[in-house]
This record gives sequence, C-alpha cells and structure tokens, in this order.
Amino acid sequence: MKVPSPGESITEVEIAQWLVEDGDYVEKDQAIAEVDSDKATLELPAEASGIITLKAEEGDAVAVGEVVCLIDTDAPKPGGGDKKASGDEGSGGDAEKELAQKDAKKEDTNERGEAKKEEPSKSSTPSQSQDKKSYATGTPSPAAKKTLDEKGIDPKDVKGTGRDGRITKDDAVNAKPSMGTPGTGSRGESRSKMSMLRRKVAERLVSVKNETAMLTTFNEVDMSAIFSLREKYKEDFKSKHGVGLGFMSFFTLACVRALDMYPAVNSMIDGKEMITYDFKDISIAVSGPKGLMVPVIRNAENLSFRGVESEVKRLALRARDGQITVDEMTGGTFTITNGGVFGSMLSTPIINPPQSAILGMHNIVERPIAKDGAIAIAPIMYVALSYDHRIIDGKESVGFLVAVKEALENPEELLMDNNVLKALEM
Repeated sequence: MKVPSPGESITEVEIAQWLVEDGDYVEKDQAIAEVDSDKATLELPAEASGIITLKAEEGDAVAVGEVVCLIDTDAPKPGGGDKKASGDEGSGGDAEKELAQKDAKKEDTNERGEAKKEEPSKSSTPSQSQDKKSYATGTPSPAAKKTLDEKGIDPKDVKGTGRDGRITKDDAVNAKPSMGTPGTGSRGESRSKMSMLRRKVAERLVSVKNETAMLTTFNEVDMSAIFSLREKYKEDFKSKHGVGLGFMSFFTLACVRALDMYPAVNSMIDGKEMITYDFKDISIAVSGPKGLMVPVIRNAENLSFRGVESEVKRLALRARDGQITVDEMTGGTFTITNGGVFGSMLSTPIINPPQSAILGMHNIVERPIAKDGAIAIAPIMYVALSYDHRIIDGKESVGFLVAVKEALENPEELLMDNNVLKALEM
C-alpha cells in the first residue's frame, strides 16, 4: 500500500500510530493507521483484505506515494476457512503437533541464549572494564565543541562516551544544561515528539510574526441585547432546528456585514498584488485532540443564523472526532477564534496566513459601565482584531471592529432587519 495524497500541497506525512500489528489480518477499508500531515490527522484505510506486513515505524516521515505496508491478499482469514473432512482432521492434528515442536525448540534456543548472556566473558578482566583515561578524556571533538558552545554547556559537565572518554557529537547533542542545585522534591521530566501538525503550526506562527506587520486593536461589546434574544428564543430555536442559538452565529454574521463595509480586511497579499474577495469564507479556530484546527465555513454571506450554527456544530464535531479533512480546512478569507471558552479575558490573536486579519472573542464578564448617564452592570466581552498593517490601515481596522461592535449591540436592527422570527426561521 502506498501513502495516498491528502491534498495538493502535501508531499509528506508522518505515521502517527499503527492501529494494527504486524502480521494481523485486516479487512478492506479497515482503518490501519493514523497519519499526520501538516494540516490534519487522517486515517489510512486498508485497500484490500489480507495479512499485513508493516514497512514503516511510528514516527517515520514518509513521502506521498511511498510504500508503508504490504497486504497478502492470498492469505487465508484466521478461523474463517471451511470445515475439513474427518480424513483431514488427522493431518490437521499432525500440523498442530509440528507447530508445538517448533515452539518448544524456539523456547529451548531462547533459554540457552539467555543463559549465555548471563555468563561472564572469559576475556574480560577487571582492568579492561575500568575506564581508560588519557589526554583525550573529557575533550570534545570539533563538532561536539561547536554544539556545546551553542548550548552554553561546559565540557567538564559532560561525560564522554567516545574512545578513552572523548566527548562525541552525540554526547553534545544529548547534553542538557544545568538546572541548578537539585531540590528535595521530584525532578523528573518526559519528552514526546511533536506531531507534524503541531510542528507546522509552530512554523507558521513564527513566520507570521516575522513576515507581517501585525498590529492588534481592541474594543468592548455590551452583550445585553444578544443575551436577551437568546433567553427569549433559544429553546424554540433548538426544538425547531436541532441546534442551539449560540454566540458564533451573531459574531459570524456581524463579521460578514463588517467585511462588506471594509473589503480590505477580506484581502490577501500575493507578491506585489493585493487580492480582494467578494465572498466570505470564515475560518473558525477549533481545539481538537491533535491540536488547533481551523475548518472553514464556506460562503458565510449566504447563511442564516440556523445555517451558521449547523455548520459550526458539524465542523466542530468532525474536528473533535479526528474526521476533519484537509479540504475542509483549506482556504478561508477571515478567521474568528474564541479564547473565551477557556476563560481568556484578553489576548492578541495571531493572523492565520495567508489571511490578513483575525477576530478574537473572549470571556463574558459582568462589569460596571456608564449607560444613559448612570452606572449599570452589563455582560461585557472584550474583542480584538489583529491585522496585517501592510494592506490594512488603522482607519479600516478600527472601523471594522466598531462595525462588529455596533452589530452585536444592536443585532435586531443590523443583523435581523427588525424581523427576529424571520431571521431565526421560526
């Protein structure tokens, strides 16, 4: 079996986990492995039924089109053959005896091998087992010295495993800087390999910080009007449409309206050109079991409150269950991320390249505000817009966020055209 292509731009995947053992019998279309690409974790189904032989280890990076396993389609299914005649039963018994004899021989051979390992070598002497010291002891090789200098580690703190105690490059690579005088408590540590998806996300986040002129502007939103609408209609909405009336539909449609007013925010840079889109593909940041995923709501400008909520629920469930596809996360012209679900009060979200802006939602807290000349308590959310200043000016970024604020504080007029029942399809 060869690794299929998960998407146009993906040339390499990583074997995250084998779901079967070497030598297992697999059925056609059975999930045999999970593979990580730089965009998603996908399941690899068996192309045929048979005995599988694995050709790659977990954690191996393999190119698209490379063979990762072999499936013997001529192998019989264990326990699935026809019942044999009584004359064949005798031969089957002989075969079982022969297998038992072979197993006994293997066990005897293993026992003798283990006994040999336990016997001390005659040629070894106490003098040979002692470390041999010379001028090279504790001296790093040129490559090892360079690595130690980069890490800021003194060669005296590294034990060499090379000839006569010389410090090799591997010793330097594996050397750890001092953590100071040990305390009295536990000081253990663990290491785990980052998935390809996590490594790719890390690379993209760093590149955004280095390659864009990213700025963030902030505002606050009084969520009282949305709270009132949800309290009044959420039960009827859910009973009729099968999805809840959440905050994402209000924010998505508020962003669609603001993107119409400020099209530069719905743009991207391509070399020396600026591409502006007349459609709104809204990416929604979702935390999945394998890390951050950003599925896309296509043509959000054509969706109602019900349509947005249904799509958000569908994509979130697929991301959570690890079933999201690369196509569902490809594209997007603007992103919304909600750190508020984790309790974040305020943050500066990082742009999702190659997009030029991202809106950050946060938690909702009752705060005192001035309203009609008096102090009132209201549910307030801080919102943030990070944008690429190379193509989005301050006037447009601030205007966009103010437009979002206005729509959220007056949704009945600006998002529902003063007809709540029609907007909610009730």
